[in-house]
Amino acid sequence: MDVSRRRILGGAAAVGVTAAGLTAQAAPAAAAGRRSGRAAPAGAVVRPDDPRYAELVTRGYNRRFTASPEFVQMVYSAAQIEEALTSAVRAKKRVTVRSGGHCFEGLVDDPRFQVLLDISQMKEIAYDPKLNAFSVEAGATVYEMYRALYLGWGVTVPGGVCPDVGVGGHVMGGGYGPLSRQYGLTVDHLYGVEIVVVGKDGRARTLVATREANDPHRELWWAHTGGGGGNFGIVTKYFFRSPGATGNDPTKLLPRPPAKLLCSWVNWSWEGMTEANFTRLVKNHAAWHQANSGADSVYAGLHSSLHLNRKAAQSIFLEIRLDATLPNARKLLDDYIAAVSEGVSVPAVPSTWEGLWLENSVDLGWVDPTGSDRGRNKGAHMRKPFNDAQIKTIYQAVTDPGNQGQGKVYIAAYGCAINTVRPDATAVAQRDSLFKIALGAAWADPKEDAQHVGWLQRLFRDLYAETGGMPVSNASQDGGYINYPDPDFKDPAWNTSGVPWSTLYYKGNYPRLQRVKAAYDPRNFFEHQLSIEPPA
Repeated sequence: MDVSRRRILGGAAAVGVTAAGLTAQAAPAAAAGRRSGRAAPAGAVVRPDDPRYAELVTRGYNRRFTASPEFVQMVYSAAQIEEALTSAVRAKKRVTVRSGGHCFEGLVDDPRFQVLLDISQMKEIAYDPKLNAFSVEAGATVYEMYRALYLGWGVTVPGGVCPDVGVGGHVMGGGYGPLSRQYGLTVDHLYGVEIVVVGKDGRARTLVATREANDPHRELWWAHTGGGGGNFGIVTKYFFRSPGATGNDPTKLLPRPPAKLLCSWVNWSWEGMTEANFTRLVKNHAAWHQANSGADSVYAGLHSSLHLNRKAAQSIFLEIRLDATLPNARKLLDDYIAAVSEGVSVPAVPSTWEGLWLENSVDLGWVDPTGSDRGRNKGAHMRKPFNDAQIKTIYQAVTDPGNQGQGKVYIAAYGCAINTVRPDATAVAQRDSLFKIALGAAWADPKEDAQHVGWLQRLFRDLYAETGGMPVSNASQDGGYINYPDPDFKDPAWNTSGVPWSTLYYKGNYPRLQRVKAAYDPRNFFEHQLSIEPPA
């Protein structure tokens, strides 16, 4: 039984977006966005009696939640979004936004919302000579962004591996991926955003906010470097240029990915995987990363994720991507696999190949044979490896015969370049972690909701039992990740730590985010279950 990381961990909080408007140089033909040089189509209003309505309200990632707005409006430009928002304010309608549709929880598919603005067709990707930056409309997917930037200019943004995740939520939540240990997070290359906000007078307007020190909207830019989606307005466009990039040659404004990747999926069968073997494997993996996650590590070009699957999956696996252009790349890979496998009596079975960067930058072509379209996910940052008690908790959970099916603890490599940025330089405050942790479960039958959700909730609570069931920041752990939104952080039944949900996600950056909220969303018009709250 294969276990999909895309189904269990696949996306970001797709609750935000950005706006079009500046003169832009389109990508070369092979990489062109959709609407370069053409007027935006009229925005269609789709109501429940329209056959398209069912398509639009059910395209969310997690079928535990289905939107039920009075209508869905397809929007294609900042001007259309301005008009839609101003109209909604006047009519006292609650509005939500969808780009890629990969929000794990019901932050978009919430029955409280009466209007759903769908920006998924805003996909233009271009070089903007006016800002000397790449513009990416927020309806584009991660893979569409990679393909356009790479084929057009040979550059990229260090985002995630799930190809159909929308750029809209992925970036503003602090998205990460295989190139992040080498080049940092997506937001570390964010030069600016174009965003439609709603003023105190109820009128919507479009702003461009950049990281320039003299930009009057610089704080609004900063809030989008990890503040999460659906908080300040509707982002319709991102502008990317790496800090320190000089000149106006577009091919030198963002990181250049390696031409090839050396990839390996290493499997350990659950047959013979005793608790002692399991513990040794997890500890080996952690010890290696402790020794190889500094900014100057030769392994900065390696990203891996350890998938501690439920026993029903029949195996545990380690997913690896390594810059194949590095000297002795194959030896680096083999040494890594050997270090993780040392002392584990279950043999490691690697499947290794070398391939072109673009086709291996994401997980293309995977189809879940189980039809598991319902899920629950949680996340955390770890500064140090799990201790013995935590490893035992994980082992007991994934081997529990009463709770099988798709489920895992996912340990993703972090560190290196990510940790060279100050905690307050962006809204992503977690800047000294060793791992990003995700726990997930997926299933198909609605009747099993309580079983799988309960399994995950208990596992997370027990994993962080010493700190009130939450990854409270201390020497070993450092809070949650807003792109893995978790309403339990706000629920006193599960969060008994005494630490507010906002501190778990944003740490000391939260008051600053609240000030931005007050300045740019004074009516608290953009609101969802885990949105930034206005100052008291």
